[in-house]
Parts: sequence; structure tokens; C-alpha cells
Amino acid sequence: MPASPRPSKGTQTRERILDAALDIASREGLEGLTIGMLAEALDMSKSGVFAHFGSREELQIALIDEYARRFMDAVYYPAIRLPRGLPRLRAMFENWLYRVQHVEIPNGCVFISGAVEFDDREGPVRDRMVLVNRGWQGEMRKAARQAITQGHLVEDCDPEQLVFELYGFMLSLHHDARLLREPRAVERAHVSFGRAVKAYGTEAGIALMAAPLPSSPPPSLPQSASRDALQAA
Repeated sequence: MPASPRPSKGTQTRERILDAALDIASREGLEGLTIGMLAEALDMSKSGVFAHFGSREELQIALIDEYARRFMDAVYYPAIRLPRGLPRLRAMFENWLYRVQHVEIPNGCVFISGAVEFDDREGPVRDRMVLVNRGWQGEMRKAARQAITQGHLVEDCDPEQLVFELYGFMLSLHHDARLLREPRAVERAHVSFGRAVKAYGTEAGIALMAAPLPSSPPPSLPQSASRDALQAA
């Protein structure tokens, strides 16, 4: 198999800028990110940053897209390579929980801080935040519907209500772990998911929860593998 072509210098520089921007925005929020701050962190000129992102707004949108890409690579694509139904939905939740615990609690979450910053500010940045968050919710609802079809969740389970609850567990986890520094926050999120399955699950679905979660592929997949997995989902 031929080696993948090496990214161009411009692409490498853009990726380096986004890495630094993610680090800053996770701590300071999207609104705390400035071209000047980024240029200083990278030892670049402001014009050098502007050459890749024509405006602060364009940088913020690119940052949201990059954060979403990394989230999906770590959480979504490994999960959808598992069987449809509760195993897949469970993997999506567990992968998400792992990312929150090991990435977002220590470093902050661009989506959480961005929601606070842009919830009442109309414009392209808010629109992109809404788009990526609705996209993730849509994938979770799809997984819940598949779990109903597979007989793992009861027929009258409302996927929208279930996903609303799962989102609530994660928001509570962020609040208690980061603000209150509650040491049992992750454990409580696990317990909450288990109770949701008991509330909505069939006997077969509840039995599946007693089995170990099937191993999933590493979170970093080649783009071609990610596309194949998405088409098969």
C-alpha cells in the first residue's frame, strides 16, 4: 500500500494553529481566543495567522469544526463499528464519558463554554455550534431507535426523551466534576445510564448491560475507515 501523501506546509501550519487555538479556547472559551494571543503562543505574526483564517469569526468556526471532528473520532466512529442496538448506544455513552473524564474535565470543553457564550448571540458561530450539537444528538437518537428495533429498548421508549436525559447526565457531570470537584461525579454518571436502561430496557436489553462492553477499535481511525463505518451504520 503506498504511503499517504505528506500534508503540505500550509496544512501543517493550519493544524498547528488549530492545536494551539483548542488549547487556549478550552481554558479561555471561544470569546477569550484572539488572533494576537494565538500569534504570541505560536511565535507567529498576526498576519501569518490571518493568512490561514481571514477573521476571528472564521477561526472560531474552524475551531468548532476541529473540536467536533476530534469528538466524533474518539466517541462516535469506534461505537458504530459495534452491533446496532444497545451495545452501540452504550459504547457511544461510555466513549463520551471517557472523553469527558480524561479530556474535558481536566482541560475544559469548547462546546460547554461555547454554549454559555453564544446561547443568546445570533450569528455564524452560534449557528455552527447548534449544527454540530444537533448532529450529535441526531446520531444518539438514531442509535436509540435502532435499539428499539433490535428489541433492546421497549417500543414506547421516546428516543428524544432518552437522549435529553443522557445529555443531562453529561451536563451534570461537567458541573459537579469541574465546579464542585465532586470525586464521585463520573461514578454517578455511570449509575444514571444504568438506571435509564432499566427504565427503558427490555429484559434482553437489561441482560446485555450485564455483559462486558465489546471491545471497539482505537478512537483514531483513518478517514476512509470512518466513512466506511458511517455508511455501514
